[in-house]
Amino acid sequence: MVKGYRSESSAVGSNSRDAVLDAARTLITSRGYDGMAISDLCARSGLPPSSIYYHFGNKLGVLAALLERTFDELHALFPNPSSFDDREPLERFETWITAACNALDQRPEYLRILLAISVGPHKDTETVRSTVRRIRDYAHASWVDALTPLFAPNGGEADKAFVDELAVLGRALTDGLSVTNSFDGMSYSSHITPFVSLIRGLAEQRGRGGESGS
Repeated sequence: MVKGYRSESSAVGSNSRDAVLDAARTLITSRGYDGMAISDLCARSGLPPSSIYYHFGNKLGVLAALLERTFDELHALFPNPSSFDDREPLERFETWITAACNALDQRPEYLRILLAISVGPHKDTETVRSTVRRIRDYAHASWVDALTPLFAPNGGEADKAFVDELAVLGRALTDGLSVTNSFDGMSYSSHITPFVSLIRGLAEQRGRGGESGS
């Protein structure tokens, strides 16, 4: 009987946390972190302030928990480039970026939240900074994984540095597209072709350079 009660209490607590985090996601996306008050969280989640303080401690605790959940959801949603290892390097990259943009089109608020928090007043708070860094490092590593077979298959230092530069550019592309999506409603997928053309051109150029130098 006690065990069943504890299981039920745990489920209620989990549902309460999720309700608050869902409310926080909506409020931060539309108003930013500064525009989200505890009273707004209560009104939107249907929970009293005591529940929010119990689960999260304060408003910054809500933000930290939302970032952690967003990281987990992005990790599950974002495709791993290794899923397409059966393809040639260029096709592997094109298939990966297409799948990645399709995934982001399903949940565009993820990157909007991340961008809003990254430039917000609490961006230098240790909890926020470390979680944002984890998310961005994960994205960067995905770009490196997607681009390495094209530009650094043999692992040369100059080639790896080039891949790293392109990965920074790729991550900046998705950052910018989150703004475009927010303001203009344009999908991530609608911007794939120009970037793929750029990568294809660079791959062909470096391929020709290797041939001419041999």
